[in-house]
Amino acid sequence: MAVKNDAWIRRMAKEQGMIEPFIENQVRDGVISYGLSSYGYDIRVSDEFKIFTNVHSVVVDPKHFTPQSFIDYKGEVCVIPPNSFVLAQTVEYFRIPRDVITVCLGKSTYARCGLIVNVTPFEPEWEGFVTLEISNTTPLPARVYANEGIAQVLFFQSDEVCEVSYADRKGKYQKQQTIMLPRI
Repeated sequence: MAVKNDAWIRRMAKEQGMIEPFIENQVRDGVISYGLSSYGYDIRVSDEFKIFTNVHSVVVDPKHFTPQSFIDYKGEVCVIPPNSFVLAQTVEYFRIPRDVITVCLGKSTYARCGLIVNVTPFEPEWEGFVTLEISNTTPLPARVYANEGIAQVLFFQSDEVCEVSYADRKGKYQKQQTIMLPRI
């Protein structure tokens, strides 16, 4: 298993549509950076968010998650309440090759402000917009900027393809087009 560099990512994005839209260079001027980096790709968060709320005093249960636990919000800046989180989705759509797995890590700019993006893999042959969970670990409200960088995706290619891919298993989050709540 080897981490892949910018040349490989660029080739896969152009030849196989692995990342769409694909930004060939890192965009940095006046924004939290996004686009191609040396050994990964910095993804952007879209302008649609689901802000967690406890207004209904429900129990958070991954087997029985209620949509009433969120307030839908669309805007250029999302304010995450103290000690809370939002769900969001990427601007980019991914098509992961069968011999590749990724790891998505939060950007250090946000981490230094107490905002954490949940570490998550994109499995072989997973496809879709990524649903992100962004936690505000601080006792203060925190801002997230839409259409700017939020996390970095690292790509690892295996020497051989997996026996059973995410697509083969008909994974529950395959080809997601919107922010997806937990499913069983």
